[in-house]
Amino acid sequence: MKIYILCDMEGTSGIWQPEQVDLTSSQYQQGRGLLVADVNAAIAGAFEGGAAELVVCDTHAGGRNFIIEQMADDPRVVYETPSGGDALPAIDESFDGLILTGHHAMAGTLNGFLDHTMSSAHWFRFTLNGQPVGEIGLETAVAGHFGVPLIMVAGDRAACDEAEAMFPGVVTAPVKEGLGRNRARCLPPGRGQELIHKRAAEAVGKAKELQPWKPGLPITLELTYTRADYADDAAANPAIERIDARTCRKVVPTADQVCRF
Repeated sequence: MKIYILCDMEGTSGIWQPEQVDLTSSQYQQGRGLLVADVNAAIAGAFEGGAAELVVCDTHAGGRNFIIEQMADDPRVVYETPSGGDALPAIDESFDGLILTGHHAMAGTLNGFLDHTMSSAHWFRFTLNGQPVGEIGLETAVAGHFGVPLIMVAGDRAACDEAEAMFPGVVTAPVKEGLGRNRARCLPPGRGQELIHKRAAEAVGKAKELQPWKPGLPITLELTYTRADYADDAAANPAIERIDARTCRKVVPTADQVCRF
């Protein structure tokens, strides 16, 4: 069985302040270490659950967060970062499941720790065929294009609730609870990693029971920006239709293109 693990940072065990995910902050190195520990826990759990091969992608801020010498040293694992607008570069039909670690809720979620969709500065609301989605939904749609189901999400409670509402049957590992946007109440990191390990094993074990998400084609994407000038810039693209002062629309033929707005 072949599993793709995609990690973000905001939903990582033990990360409870914005500074821990900020590359310019003195607390960022601590955050990196916590991210590595969560990913290693997911890797160990996936193998325990029956995975034979893993691809692990670091997606936060373009993928500069792994401390590679601390990552699981196993010949059955390879590591990658996003490339050219592809959120999951190596994903294809050979995979049996997608695991998301360190994930957060979509922009505008009440008590979602560091909630956002793609850009906290620019993106206000994003819909796919009229349904509001965040990064969990976008990444699941890309995987679904290749027939790969979402099998697990680890992150804050709001992210896990979002995943469970959109994708019934998905396994979740809630390692914290948001107290507003910029604070969280966390499990101790070790307990969070134990939970991730356990749930990853469970998720791989039930991967064959879950179905890929395949939105109807073609797919209509609508993005409401935080400011009208961001929409001004986007509307210069002939593939983009301007809807109102802050909203633009794009139609894509297949789900592997939903992250390319």
